[in-house]
Amino acid sequence: MKRVLISGASIAGPALAFWLQRAGFAVTLVEKAPELRVGGYPIDVRGTALDAVERMGILPRLRDLHISTRRLTFLDADGGEIVALAPDAVIGGIEGEDLEIRRGDLIRTLYDLVRDDAEVRFGDTVETLADHADGVDVTFRSGHRDTYDLVIGADGLHSRTRELVFGDEAPFHHYLGYSFAGFTMPNDFGLFREGLAWSTPGKGAALYAVLDSEEVHGFLVFARAEPPLAAFRDPEAQRDLIARTFAGDGWEIPRMVAAMREAGDLFFDVISQIRMPRWSAGRVVLAGDAAHAPSFLTGQGTSLALVGAYLLGHALATIPDHTAAFAAYENRLRGFVEANQALVGEGQATLFPTTAEALDRRNAALRQLTTAPRTPRPEHSALTLPDFPVPVR
Repeated sequence: MKRVLISGASIAGPALAFWLQRAGFAVTLVEKAPELRVGGYPIDVRGTALDAVERMGILPRLRDLHISTRRLTFLDADGGEIVALAPDAVIGGIEGEDLEIRRGDLIRTLYDLVRDDAEVRFGDTVETLADHADGVDVTFRSGHRDTYDLVIGADGLHSRTRELVFGDEAPFHHYLGYSFAGFTMPNDFGLFREGLAWSTPGKGAALYAVLDSEEVHGFLVFARAEPPLAAFRDPEAQRDLIARTFAGDGWEIPRMVAAMREAGDLFFDVISQIRMPRWSAGRVVLAGDAAHAPSFLTGQGTSLALVGAYLLGHALATIPDHTAAFAAYENRLRGFVEANQALVGEGQATLFPTTAEALDRRNAALRQLTTAPRTPRPEHSALTLPDFPVPVR
């Protein structure tokens, strides 16, 4: 039985573990966090990813967890309403088909599928990799050592696995011109199953209420010519940068900044894509954001992770030679990834324009959505999945 190590227990990692277990692999999941990381904003499952989760047998469960946000209201600099829309009209979803789920609910659902059969190591991470003809020798930060037939990096935008195998992140990291912060704060706004989106040129904010939660998701995004690298490892520097950027803004921004200062779940990062000429080397392969992060501006990151996990699992289940399997996985997926990444370019966040003129154009386009006919799903959302060779139990 081949032994596979998967680094990362968010979405791509557990989904891949599911398919590899079905194909007879012995799977170990390692996650640097001490427990499942179930925070974060709601995510979308759409297009081909719906087929993937249906084949996993969890589509009914995910439909039960569907948030069904009813309204997204866009506001001007003073908090005045520009337009209120159904979210599907903005993001291009299909009502009754696409799913919007709390990220934590999806992670728990995927983890529950594999927790009893996979070895799971929380609070640890890969420190070194030594790839050779017979396997990959792995040293973990805890000091534990082991050898695996294959190693899969599903450890996100700033992947440690990618760094160890392909070198520094910089050549693959394509910054799209924005930084953001996400956090939760008390729902003192009377919001229920809805979101508010505020904008001025180069800056945006959102409050997002999931069902009748006592908390809302706060979100602050701002354009910046260069990524704030100095703030990445310093939470106080992140808070100071955000506070300076939004100083003097109106609406509920002062209240959001104050909540951000106190938030225990602040998540700060840049809006970027990962673009690599290849996703594998030797016995190591990348999946999900580690290989091809599209940025959350596309709304496709989760779906790409689920589809990629299926295709990598299928390739390894049907092609005995790992080199050929990795190539087949990449050949099937790369065009789909690139089409989704092309949905947004540098400085082109449609919902967060950087100039007054672009903001006026965005607002005009949003107003037109109230009367425009629904457009069909774009081709970038469609990819036919091959049949998996092993029946799902």
